[in-house]
Amino acid sequence: MNFGIERLKPMLRALRSRNYRLFFLGQGASLIGTWMTQTATIWLVYHLTGSALMLGLVGFANQFPNFVLTPFAGVWVDRWDRRRTIIITQVLAMMQSLSLAFLALTGTIEVWQIVVLAAFQGSINAFDMPARQSFVVKMVDRRDDLSNAIALNSSMFSSARLVGPAIAGLIIAATNTGVCFLIDGVSYIAVIAGLLAMRLPPEPPVASKPAETIWYSLKEGFDYAFGLQPIRSILLLIALVSLVGMPYMTLAPIFASEILHGGPETLGFLMASSGLGALIAAVYLSARPNALGLSKLIAIAPAIFGSALIVFALSRVLWLSMLAVLLIGMGLVLQHTSGNTVLQTIVDDDKRGRVMSFYMMAFTSTVTFGNLVAGSLATHIGAPNTLLLGGILCISGSLLFTKQLPEMRRSMRLIYRRIGLLPQPDS
Repeated sequence: MNFGIERLKPMLRALRSRNYRLFFLGQGASLIGTWMTQTATIWLVYHLTGSALMLGLVGFANQFPNFVLTPFAGVWVDRWDRRRTIIITQVLAMMQSLSLAFLALTGTIEVWQIVVLAAFQGSINAFDMPARQSFVVKMVDRRDDLSNAIALNSSMFSSARLVGPAIAGLIIAATNTGVCFLIDGVSYIAVIAGLLAMRLPPEPPVASKPAETIWYSLKEGFDYAFGLQPIRSILLLIALVSLVGMPYMTLAPIFASEILHGGPETLGFLMASSGLGALIAAVYLSARPNALGLSKLIAIAPAIFGSALIVFALSRVLWLSMLAVLLIGMGLVLQHTSGNTVLQTIVDDDKRGRVMSFYMMAFTSTVTFGNLVAGSLATHIGAPNTLLLGGILCISGSLLFTKQLPEMRRSMRLIYRRIGLLPQPDS
C-alpha cells in the first residue's frame, strides 16, 4: 500500500500547493456540471430540430465570440488581476446555466434561446479560458510543479468529461435536460468558493508605456508568438486538429441516434468513452517530470486522433465506436496538454496571457468554423464522410509537423538551457 502511495506522489506533486488544491477541488466539481450541460445542450437541440445544421449553428454561436474576443482578452489578462477575472466569469457562467435550467424546466425553451445563451457563454469563455490557463503558474508554489499542474488540470477535465456525459445521459433519460442545467448552475459555487479562499499576494499592476494601446499590445503578442518557430508550429497544428477533428462532438448525436440506433444513454456512453481515453492520456502526462520530450508526442498525437476518427466514421457497432472515441480522446489530450505544457514552459511571463489566448483560439475558437462547416457538410455528404475527411487531414497535419521537428528542437534546446531545464554546454 505504501509503495502505491509513494508512486502516486510524483503524479500529484502540484497538490502540495494550497492554492492549487483549492482550485483543483472546486474546478473538478464545476467541470462535471459543465460537461452535463454540453451533453444536454446538443441532445436538446437535436431533439427539438433533428437537424445537423442546427447542431453546427449552436456550436458556431458558442465559439464565434471566442474567436473575436479571445485575442483582446489575452491583453486584458496580462494587465488585470487574473483571480478577479476568473471569479467574475464564473458568476456569469452560473447565471447562464441557471437561465437554461429555468427555460428547460418550465417547458418554454426554444432553439433561438439556446443559440443566444450559447453565444453569451462563448463570450464568457473568451475571458475565462486564457485567464485560467495563465493563472496556473500563480497557484503553484514551485515552478518545477507547473508541468504537473497542467497535466492534473487535463486529468480533472478528462475525469469530468468521463463522468459528466454519463450522468447527463441517465438524467435525461429519467427526467429532462433542465435538471442537468440546474446541477451545472449550482456546481459553480464550488469553484467560486475555492477562488475566494485562496491566499495570494496582490498582482503588481503592469506598467504600460503611453504608446502601448490594446492594439499595440495585441500586435506585440502576435509578433512574439508567431515569430518563434516552436510556438508557431504548435499553435497551427492545434488549430488544424480543432478545425477538422473536434466537430465530431457536435455530430455525435447523429451517430448515437441514426447510425448506432440508440438514445441519450448511447450519446453519454460515447462521450464518456472519449473522457476515459482523455483521462488515460492525462494520467500518463502527469507522471512526466517536465516538458522535455513532449514535442515528439505533439507530433504523434494527431495521427492517433485522425486514425481513430476514421474508424469512428466507418463503425456501425457501439463497442467499436466507443473504442474509437476512447482513442480520439487520448490523442486529443496528448496533443493539447503537451502543447500547453511546452508553451507555458517556454513563454515569457509578461506575454503569457496573450500567448495563452492564442492557444485558446487555436484550441477552441477554430471549432467555431469547424462546427459550421461540419454541420453543412454532414447535411450534404453525411456525418460519416465528414469525419472521414477530418481524420485524413489530421494525419496529414501530423506528418507535416514531424518534418519540422528537427528545427523546432534546436530552437527549444536554446530556451530550455536558458531557463535551466537543460545543462549549459561545456565551453
